[in-house]
Amino acid sequence: EATAAAEAMTLARRQSKVVGDTFFVDSDCHPQVIEVVQTRAEPLGLKLVVGDPLVDLDAHEPFGVLLAHPGSSGAVRDLTAVTAAAHEHGAVVCVASDLLALTLLTPPGEWGADVVVGSAQRFGVPLGFGGPHAGFMAVRESFRRSMPGRLVGVSVDAHGRRALRLA
Repeated sequence: EATAAAEAMTLARRQSKVVGDTFFVDSDCHPQVIEVVQTRAEPLGLKLVVGDPLVDLDAHEPFGVLLAHPGSSGAVRDLTAVTAAAHEHGAVVCVASDLLALTLLTPPGEWGADVVVGSAQRFGVPLGFGGPHAGFMAVRESFRRSMPGRLVGVSVDAHGRRALRLA
């Protein structure tokens, strides 16, 4: 989840029309997520602001925002207005989420999130599937060509059978 959040920040920088170098991070994100995003931001010359998006976001003009849904504290907040306000200023809205919680909560894409990241460990994905735990990233369709990493595509092997390949 932490590295996916850091990749979401760089995707937000590529997609946002905001000229500044500030990325806003919800203080209710997991501490390890905040630390990895800070570590990635520093060599890129990006300024990280950590705070409460319901209170502190208006004081900044970030190119991107990382929200927590639900938060590390367990808080479930309605972030629809925060998302709309961030979009009004041209910011890309990223959300660190919990897949299992989203079976009951409204998915971030339905309230306007541009990027959603998290960990698949909650579904019992074993260690070794891409690190300590498999992270995930989902983006709105218009951002798909800006996703980091590799995409799995469908192809045909030498024997004419369906095959998956990295693209």
